[in-house]
Amino acid sequence: MVKPLHGHLARKRFGQNFLTDPNIIRKIVAAIAPQPGDAIVEIGPGLGALTRPLMEACEHLHVVEIDRDLIARLKTEHPPEKLTVHEGDALKFDFSRLPDDLKVVGNLPYNISTPLLFHLGDYAERVREMTFMLQKEVVERMVAEPDTEAYGRLGVMLQYRFRMARLFDVPPGAFHPAPKVTSAIVRMQPRPQSELDCTDAKLLGRIVTAAFGQRRKTLRNTLRGVVSDADFEALGIDPVARGETLSLADFVRIANYCAAREVA
Repeated sequence: MVKPLHGHLARKRFGQNFLTDPNIIRKIVAAIAPQPGDAIVEIGPGLGALTRPLMEACEHLHVVEIDRDLIARLKTEHPPEKLTVHEGDALKFDFSRLPDDLKVVGNLPYNISTPLLFHLGDYAERVREMTFMLQKEVVERMVAEPDTEAYGRLGVMLQYRFRMARLFDVPPGAFHPAPKVTSAIVRMQPRPQSELDCTDAKLLGRIVTAAFGQRRKTLRNTLRGVVSDADFEALGIDPVARGETLSLADFVRIANYCAAREVA
């Protein structure tokens, strides 16, 4: 049976695993490198393992928390001039309410990590960088290269919008309660607008989703009705290849070709 930590029992429905290892905490804070003038928001501060050192380094910290007990604890322990607590679900939170040039950090709940990453992608233009702890397997998918087992929709779409870097792993023993999986730290830095060369990002998303929808099927089958054999020939892409063999640049070329054809 899991014992309470500092009087709080971790709740499975919120995916709570609290970081307790002081060496790992210092290492994560060093990776975030908070400065006095930084605008920082922490997602899921929990019991404040990262919150406290971040507040010491920056003038003011924003946090997004859904657990009412933890919200009450945060408001009791930290003055409003140092900490603003935004109550609610990070999946629904409007990050445009926060200052521009934002640093976004947090130990993201494993059960909502993928949809939350895509939600945060909508605010990339307002963000300087994001530093997250996630399940190691998810980070591997985020940074995966073509022709690897981990390569898929998540990696392609995030790599289109961000420069990605896997920093280091975090063992289960660094948490209470200890999760059954290893975690990893990833840094995401928005790509400048000049590098976003897809004319229709939503179309790119639909094509990538279709291409990886049935991994064992060829592009001719997964993109049927969208890309014809003649289109594949014009693009110089083998229709019997699978989605996992295409690079991000290949997917962008397909999306731009289809977008231009629809406009013509």
